[in-house]
Amino acid sequence: MSYGRLEQTDGRWQLRFTRRLTGPPERVWRALVDPDELAEWFPTTIEGECEPGARLRFQFRHGEGPSLEGEMLACDPPREMEFRWGSGETLMRFELEPDGEGSVLTLVDTFDDEARATRDAAGWHVCLDALASRFGGEAVSEPAADRWLQVHAHYVQRFGPPGERQLRH
Repeated sequence: MSYGRLEQTDGRWQLRFTRRLTGPPERVWRALVDPDELAEWFPTTIEGECEPGARLRFQFRHGEGPSLEGEMLACDPPREMEFRWGSGETLMRFELEPDGEGSVLTLVDTFDDEARATRDAAGWHVCLDALASRFGGEAVSEPAADRWLQVHAHYVQRFGPPGERQLRH
């Protein structure tokens, strides 16, 4: 199982996930930007153009949270995409590299409030499990909420409680 890592860089926290997927970068890219494919693994819709400077709107599909605004910061298909997520300074970055017949996807979530680390790590972990299963990865049979609880417990153990965190790799 591929767990994310927590790092601190320039005073900000970063969750970094790396997953090997069986599809080539062009195919995985579609899963990152096509609304129908995004709906299978990403927690929100992403409305807006895939070009730097474009305004974005993120809408939770089942009302799990309020709509969020954002901005596309970088978009270089099929290699990288980075956007600002919500009103804060949360940055989401996706990088794709070819790896034989497949791809390596790196997701980096950058934020200021370390209290979010375990919650966000579990959330992105579950999302990436769903994405990986679309590319022939291990199918996840349990409901996403149950899976979240399972991996969240792992991240709390691995990263420690917020405020008492020591970086562990």
